[in-house]
Amino acid sequence: MTAIRLAGPGFVPGPLFFPPDPADAARHNEAMSSSYLWVKAFHIVFVTSWFAGLFYLPRLFVNLAMVQADSHAERERLLLMARKLYRFSSLLMLPALGLGILLWYLGGFGMATGWLNVKLLLVLGAVGYHHACRSLLRGFEQMKNRRSHKWFRVFNEASVLLFAATVVLVVVKPF
Repeated sequence: MTAIRLAGPGFVPGPLFFPPDPADAARHNEAMSSSYLWVKAFHIVFVTSWFAGLFYLPRLFVNLAMVQADSHAERERLLLMARKLYRFSSLLMLPALGLGILLWYLGGFGMATGWLNVKLLLVLGAVGYHHACRSLLRGFEQMKNRRSHKWFRVFNEASVLLFAATVVLVVVKPF
């Protein structure tokens, strides 16, 4: 009873707690489906926004790799844009991940199917890609980049593939 009271009126977390009577169960299911859908909607918004940053940041790296050595102002402008975009993308990543964990919690922890396990691996890949972008940005800041603009063009496509694979898994649920 304490866990239910702490969670708030009408909210029963996870599959371990059940409302005492069927009328409460119906109200609980309605509230859960409504709150679940709101959380899911905001999760999609934050994930999409985070990936928009991951789509554009490597494109800035392409431009940075193409900057002439004597073009200090252009390099600094692109670095400033990349720093701000990385910081903003990081701020978007946190609620995207947090809302994903909340969805898992609201779903009752019972969704551990094959597609979800692969999706979680892709999410880890996206977080790793995000941190790889930070490492590459540091290389540009320290003028230690040794990669060509062609390499960054290919690197840029990895985020698209991660996003597409994740969306397909979530929508199609192939296994």
